[in-house]
Amino acid sequence: METKLNSGLHRLACFCLIALIVLSVGWELWWAPLRPGGTLMALKALPLLFAVGGVLKARLYTLQWVAMLSLLYLMEGAVRAWSDASAASAALAGLEIVLSLGLYASAILYVRPAKRAARRKTAE
Repeated sequence: METKLNSGLHRLACFCLIALIVLSVGWELWWAPLRPGGTLMALKALPLLFAVGGVLKARLYTLQWVAMLSLLYLMEGAVRAWSDASAASAALAGLEIVLSLGLYASAILYVRPAKRAARRKTAE
C-alpha cells in the first residue's frame, strides 16, 4: 500500500523555507539591520540553505530536521518582536514567526503519513 503525501503541504513548506531565507538576509542587510549598513546576522540564513535541496526534493529526513530547525527562527522572531525598538524590525519579526510556524506545521504534517505507514510496516 502506497502512502499518499499532500503536495500542497510540500509546496507550502518550500515557500516558507525560501521566504524565510529571503527574510533573514533582507532583514539583516537592508530592511532593518541591527547596525546601519547591515550585519553578519544575515548569516543566520546559512543553516536554512543546507535544507533547500532536500526540501525541494521532498526528502522526508530533511523535512523532519528543518521542521525542528524552524523552531529556532520562531524563538528569534518572538524575542525580537518583543524587544526590538524599531517598528520595522518588530514587523519583520512577526513575519518570521508566521513563516517559521508555517514551515514547521507544513513539514510535520507532510511527513506524518509516511511515518505512520513506516510504523505500521515495521509492526507487521
